[in-house]
Parts: sequence; structure tokens; C-alpha cells
Amino acid sequence: MDNMLKITNGQAIARASIPLVPFESFFTSLSTFVKNDGYIVQFFAFTEEDKNFILAVVRNSDLYVISTEVGSIFQSLTGQVSEKFHMFEREVAEQYGLRPDGHPWLKMVRYHPNYTGYPDVFDNDYAEEIPGNYSYFQVKGEAIHEVGVGPVHAGIIEPGHFRFQCAGEEVLHLEIQLGYQHRGIEKMLPTMPMKRMPIICEAIAGDTAIGHNLCLCQAIESLAGMQIEPGASITRCIALELERLANHIGDLGALSGDVAFNPPASYFGRIRGEFLNLLQVLCGNRFGKGLVRPGGVAHIMGEEQRQLLRDKLAEITPEIEHVCDLLFTAHTVLARFEHTGTVSKEMASDLGLVGYAGRACGLAYDARVAFPTECYQDLPANSNKVTDGDVNSRAWVRREEIMHSLQLITMLLAKHEALMEEEKAVQTRPVNLAADSFVVTVNEGWRGEVSHAILTDRQGDVQRYKIKDPSFHNWTGLAMSLRNQGISDFPLCNKSYNLSYCGFDL
Repeated sequence: MDNMLKITNGQAIARASIPLVPFESFFTSLSTFVKNDGYIVQFFAFTEEDKNFILAVVRNSDLYVISTEVGSIFQSLTGQVSEKFHMFEREVAEQYGLRPDGHPWLKMVRYHPNYTGYPDVFDNDYAEEIPGNYSYFQVKGEAIHEVGVGPVHAGIIEPGHFRFQCAGEEVLHLEIQLGYQHRGIEKMLPTMPMKRMPIICEAIAGDTAIGHNLCLCQAIESLAGMQIEPGASITRCIALELERLANHIGDLGALSGDVAFNPPASYFGRIRGEFLNLLQVLCGNRFGKGLVRPGGVAHIMGEEQRQLLRDKLAEITPEIEHVCDLLFTAHTVLARFEHTGTVSKEMASDLGLVGYAGRACGLAYDARVAFPTECYQDLPANSNKVTDGDVNSRAWVRREEIMHSLQLITMLLAKHEALMEEEKAVQTRPVNLAADSFVVTVNEGWRGEVSHAILTDRQGDVQRYKIKDPSFHNWTGLAMSLRNQGISDFPLCNKSYNLSYCGFDL
């Protein structure tokens, strides 16, 4: 941990306290850290006074921060140290034109037709793009054929392009290209009035409105020195768990449909709606929008809301147990789930997978346990029994998390009822952020680790806002799960991850 500053999740620190070390020390410190079971939380560039800087936040059982100044070219950590830096370094090149020299596969993270940003930074194959096209990794051989899927998909799914290199039905390599609807959220946020920031962050990924907005609000609260009432903290945790339940249950239904087992697909689909309706009970919106705001929550949970939640949980828990048993005891389902789309624990660690995708491979990391916020330090942790890294494991981990979240909400409702003081809904009001400061927030969204980081300038304005959705780590995991698999298993593997296009395409 030499040259690194140990920090606390959601605690603002002075920027002057962040170690600014020569790049050689930066490279060595991160190399040593990652090779000793360390992982990357944030790794991003920013500019100040015409100088380029890179800031890294890393984790093991604690969080650490370190920074360095770089020129237009810096030595790639991906090429010499670890795949964990792979996407982060490509993003730095795309956003700031800083070339990680020696990066093994340097291309744009997000698709940009007629890209004019930093074309000389990328390998020649990508500097001379034909509008609407770009190069892919190619497997050579007379028996090899390519299958392209997307970027336009059926229904309402967002755009993403999948290029399969196949020998017959066997997938030798899958390359995924995203970024067809790049919105520029990170550039937008520093220009926004603070009252609009929660609205923007709730739209980073609509299925993770609570997770992303909670990261924002905790960061603002830390920088502004705002205190949160215990009741508001409990309500935030309940909302985050309801979001987790709705998405896990919906995905188990989708997995049922992918193997043509229609009864649980219908069952799960209905039950998902019940949890969306419970979010509406809390705040009037089925995705939890408008609930979490800097300083607390905008809607108070009273006895009526608590009783509605209790009654619905009592009614629906046996139904969930029944339909899960129906799904996971069907031999036809297990024949499709087991040994499909397997990612080893070693590969998952090398890639830095997070959330249920990582836990299904045996990586126990859960931000609710490792870096608890709100009420999570007082709540029991979950454990996972099936960690073989396949579709069955990813589905089974979701089942365990569903039952765990039901338990947590029951406990949180009891804690909320026991509170004596009267709660107040927060009102939107101007706040002043600490100048020359930095804060990083980490929460366990339903897909995994969600993290936001804010740097403020000398006036207390937001200078750099960095967002990381768990999908940023896990899309490569999906690609690896298709190695040596039949191409017909792609829909099943894809749904077992159910990664975000828009959360990735900031």
C-alpha cells in the first residue's frame, strides 16, 4: 500500500491529501496492489492547468486512492500487469486522447461514427474507420465464419453489436461493441444545477435508478456536510432492495422463457410487477424515481406504507419460493443451465467481475458487506452455495439474493417502526460543496458495484464527475462465457448477465 492513501466510502477528503506520485511509482504501486488480489474501483483522467492526470481508486478489504501526472503517452498497465485495467485505459484514451502504450487491444470503448476526437491515439485500424463500420478481432481459417448481431435488435432493447467468430456452431471469439447512443452524461453533470443532478443520475440506467442516484446523493451529502435522518436511511435501503428484487425476479422469468419453460416465465413476470408497485407505494414511481434526494428522501414512509409492504411480502414470499422450486428442479431446465457459459474463478478474478456475475464464480465481494453505507452495517450478509461460474450459478445466486433481500426488507421495516422521532421529507435547497475536495461512493446495485466519484475545484464547483456502472466490468465476462460454446447458447448466456447498454454508454 505504499504511496496510496486509505480512504472511506463516501467520505470527502482534501485533494491535497491524495498522493500525487511520479508515473513510475504509480505504475509500481498499482501493479503490486492488483497482483495481490486488488481490484479497480475507479481509474480515470482529468485535466487541470493544461496538465493531464490519472486518478485511481482501488480496493481489497479497504479503499485506496492514488494519482499521477502523465503526458500524451503512458505505459499501459493492461499490457504488462492485468486485464482489470483493460476497459479503463481504453476509456482514458477515448475521453482524453492519452495513449496507453502497449495496450493489447486499443480501440474505442464506445462507437462513434465519423470519430474526430483523438484518431491518432488509436491503432491504425481504428484511425481510418469507414463511417458506420470499424474493425474487429478476426480468427483466420478456411472453416471460420462470422455472425453479426445488431446493433439494431428486435423489440425495445437498446443497440449493441455482437460479432461471433465461429467454427461451425462453436464460438471461438465474441467481440462486443457498444456506445451507439452516447449521451455525454459525465460531461453534462458538472454543467447542471445541483437540483437537476438526481434527475440525470436516475436516468443513467433506468433499472438502477436507486443505485446510481444513491451514489450521487451520498457524494453531495459528504461534500456538503449534510446529515441523514435514520428513517430516511432505512427507506433508502428498502428502495435499493426492492430494485434488486424486481430485477432479479424479472431476469429469472426471462431465463425461464429462454429455455421455453413458460409457467415460471409468466409467474416471475407477474411477481416482478408486484415489487415495482411497492416502489410506487414508497414514492409514486414504479422505478423509484423522485425518492432519494440529497439530505434524505423526498417521500416519508408512514405506517400505511409499512403495512402495505409487510402484507405484500407475507403474501408473495411463498409464491416466490414455489416458483423457484419449480424452475430449479426441472431436469430440462438444469440440462440447459448447467455447464453453459462457464467462466472460471481465475478468469473472473483476472477480469474483475462484480456483483452476482462475480459471486457466481466464487468471488464473494458484495459492497453492502465490504463498504457498507446507510443501514447495511447492521444487517446480515448473504452467502452463495452454487459458484461454478455457469448460467445455473448466475441464476442460483439471484435466487439466494431474492430470499436475502426479502429478509432484509422485513428487518428494515421493523427498524423503521421502532424509530421514535418524526421524519421530515427533504426540500430542494442550494448547498455549497467543499472546495478542492474528492469523494468516491460505492454501493451494491442489483448488478453489482456502482461507483461515482466527484472532484471539486477551488470554488467548490464540480470539476470532474466519474460514473461506473457494474456492466463496465462485466461485459467482457459475457464475451468470455461464450468461448467454446455453441452460438445457440448466446441468448441464455446474455440473459444470465443481463448487462446494461445505457449504463455502459454514458
